[in-house]
Amino acid sequence: MATKLKTDYLIVGSGAVGMAFADTLLTETDANIIIVDRYAKPGGHWNMAYPFVTLHQPSQFYGVSSKELSKGRVDEVGLNKGLNDLATGQEVSAYFDDVMRHQFLPTGRVQYFPMCNYEGEGKFTSKLSGEAFQASYDKLVDCTFLNTSVPSTHTPGFTIADGVPFIPLNDLPKVTEAPEGYVVIGGGKTGIDAVLWMLETGIDPDKITWIMPRDAWLINRANTQPSMAFFENTMGAQAAQFESIANADNMEDMFDRMESSGYFLRIDTNVRPKMFHAATVSELEIEELRRVKNIVRMGRVSAIEKDRIVLAEGEIPTSTNHLHVDCSASAITRRDTKPVFAGDTITPQTVRSYQPVFSASLIAHVEASGRDEAEKNRLCGVVPLPNSTEDFLPMTAAMMMNQYNWGEDEDIKQWMLENRLDGFSKMVSEVDPADTAKVEILKRLRSNAMPAMAKLQQFMAELAA
Repeated sequence: MATKLKTDYLIVGSGAVGMAFADTLLTETDANIIIVDRYAKPGGHWNMAYPFVTLHQPSQFYGVSSKELSKGRVDEVGLNKGLNDLATGQEVSAYFDDVMRHQFLPTGRVQYFPMCNYEGEGKFTSKLSGEAFQASYDKLVDCTFLNTSVPSTHTPGFTIADGVPFIPLNDLPKVTEAPEGYVVIGGGKTGIDAVLWMLETGIDPDKITWIMPRDAWLINRANTQPSMAFFENTMGAQAAQFESIANADNMEDMFDRMESSGYFLRIDTNVRPKMFHAATVSELEIEELRRVKNIVRMGRVSAIEKDRIVLAEGEIPTSTNHLHVDCSASAITRRDTKPVFAGDTITPQTVRSYQPVFSASLIAHVEASGRDEAEKNRLCGVVPLPNSTEDFLPMTAAMMMNQYNWGEDEDIKQWMLENRLDGFSKMVSEVDPADTAKVEILKRLRSNAMPAMAKLQQFMAELAA
């Protein structure tokens, strides 16, 4: 017999998105909430993260709106030197646990059910006790739609022969005997993290073979700093982005212009990137990554045998004395979209590029505002997640449209100024009119916005033709 429960909002998933949504809902309404999650603690995929993981963007605009995560300092050493601090995975996990225990639960309006499997239609079961629950609710908030794949539980999309040393990068710190060499499989942010950690720990770059199916355009972290000290970097980069798009002759020219302006980086300037996952790196990290010379560009791995690795476009030798490190998990395993608001179901998705927690917080604010469904979906247009370089076009166009709509809405404009997860609106609002350098950057940004949008529409039409 299932235990009966009743709530206003049933949130499935206590990862960063679910926590950010719940935080804003608690702050702005008197709603009751039930949160169900499969993990023992809140934080979602952070529970399974590799031990040396950090945030890729500043801690200053990550987490929930009501509680600061950043230590408020600029790193003085390491590959993030000179930039705002990046929380470690352990710090992020502790942060979300603290938010749940010391902010959510003491309100008396949140019931939290960890270690439970959600079965649909308000049904969930404890994985430990077997107790079944049936929750009735006014709204279901599905924070599992954008399922996150993590290396430790990822099933590789290729075969591995018996006797081949093969580990997820989570196990790199557990290595006890130096192998003859390392083979890193995957060219995304996980692969970048693995290579940087190896180099940091003193592994000879010539002992690293890096299988990179696709090179990627990477975002320069210096241009993501949400503080006035970095105004020229952050807002200047946005202005340069719009200028690059507006003046581009074609898509290739657009990326070249953005690279020249400092908006984008790439590991090898002689290889044309085909991937864009919005990964963020520092210029110091790029310099470090370039120390690895043995980069294999033969497509995806199809099999690892005892003496060779078979790829889509060829093969390379290997041995059982090499340690093969799996970094092939994609952070987001689905890229389709659906309306955020649909009847009694809310499906949080990205409404601003690169910022899932800000997106969740904004969606919760719009939900709390009492607007009708059509207006809520207009203000929360889904920004599709990118995979290929072509995906940069619809992603950027959707983000620009949302920014325009928010700028026309006085309620949202004010909310963004006060929301910790935004960062950029407040930075712009605090510009001194007498500061001609900053004012000029904002003029460049605004004057190029509409031409950039028109050019994006043109390029998308050309691709579709």
